[in-house]
Amino acid sequence: MRVLAMGILLLSLSYGAAGAWAYPLDGCPVTGILRLEGYRLAQGGTVRGPQQPRGAMLTLDHVDLRLSQRQDLVLPASDPAFVAQLKSYLGEEADRYGVAVLDLSDMERPRYGELHGDYRANPGSVGKLMVALALFQVLADIYPKDIEARISVLRNTMVEASDFIYTDDHPVPFWEPSSPRINYRPLRVGDRANVWTYLDWMMSASSNAAASMVIRELMLMANFGREYPVGVKEGNDFFRATPKHKLAELLTRSLVEPVVRNGLDPEGLRQGSFFTSKANQVVPGVTSRATPRDLLRLLLKLEQGRIVDAFSSREMKRLMYMTQRRIRFASSPALSDAAVYFKSGSLYRCRPEPGFTCRKYEGNVENMMNSLAIVESPAGKLTLHYLVALMSNVPRKNSAVAHQTFATRLHRLISSFHRESDGNAVGDRARKPN
Repeated sequence: MRVLAMGILLLSLSYGAAGAWAYPLDGCPVTGILRLEGYRLAQGGTVRGPQQPRGAMLTLDHVDLRLSQRQDLVLPASDPAFVAQLKSYLGEEADRYGVAVLDLSDMERPRYGELHGDYRANPGSVGKLMVALALFQVLADIYPKDIEARISVLRNTMVEASDFIYTDDHPVPFWEPSSPRINYRPLRVGDRANVWTYLDWMMSASSNAAASMVIRELMLMANFGREYPVGVKEGNDFFRATPKHKLAELLTRSLVEPVVRNGLDPEGLRQGSFFTSKANQVVPGVTSRATPRDLLRLLLKLEQGRIVDAFSSREMKRLMYMTQRRIRFASSPALSDAAVYFKSGSLYRCRPEPGFTCRKYEGNVENMMNSLAIVESPAGKLTLHYLVALMSNVPRKNSAVAHQTFATRLHRLISSFHRESDGNAVGDRARKPN
């Protein structure tokens, strides 16, 4: 068995309280994600690392599910006036966007708006959220009534990067206790960390290499059950000896079936393959897709604790908590005081064109950008609470800036919905975080 020895970082904690499973920046003792401790120390200047906005500083017991008492809530009918305002922000290119927004700031009057809610495209890195869903589902299948056993797998199982990481250049954060700085580099074959850290690298750093390793471990969990974790050699032998068509069947069963089992539609929400070329050569996959409406349904179920179960939903939400570097939609200055739970994905391609220079996120052949977010503003108070899925394919335009601009306008719009003439927020009176 591959076991992570974390020494003093792994404290003896009780997991009976809901907040004990959280891992914002003070969560390293629970999870063994060393980045969290490095980033926490960086806020006080002890370690050289990035400073976080106020909205990223929630502590362990403040990152939780917000709709656990509203299991009955479904997406309401789309509000035409809300949709018209959303469309006005997108201008002449509105037809190249798919948008879905659910404003939950006043739970007595939730407001939903969607524009091209059935717009379908490859989710890109947003599909990594479906990978997390699948992994938590298989853990629950193996240990349905034993949360401690699931935590043990996440925290104590070491994963060693294999050639499945080829080829990916996304840097991930590395920090060791007593190190004066956080370092960043792409994963290398042989890099070792626990499952929770690979999940964090997949989500917060959006590493394709880490995502492929998580899918690899997911398949091993699904195949070996309670015999997981297996040794490095045994894992490698499994992928070498198993026929490709059997691996393909296991991949689809592991990634797609959990979507159906959690009441989501695989026609509108599917991650069908690995994220790296080498892994896709070993295990053939199928196409991936998402729609804004189906992504919103995923977020709603997540907030209700209905993705696998409450433990799994909570962990997935915490994996989305932005405590690394805010980008794209989440980088809007309007959200600096907000807790943002976020995933994004992009894909752009260029071809020669007179007078055109190919730049990042400005493809002239394809320029897809997807953003998925839960926003709680200000962090810890929940005056405003809304869910958003934004998908676009606007050629030659910087899609990262476009999503950031939309986030700013959307936040101001939702703020305006909950202001009375005296300037008090309706949401403040309506409810508090549960």
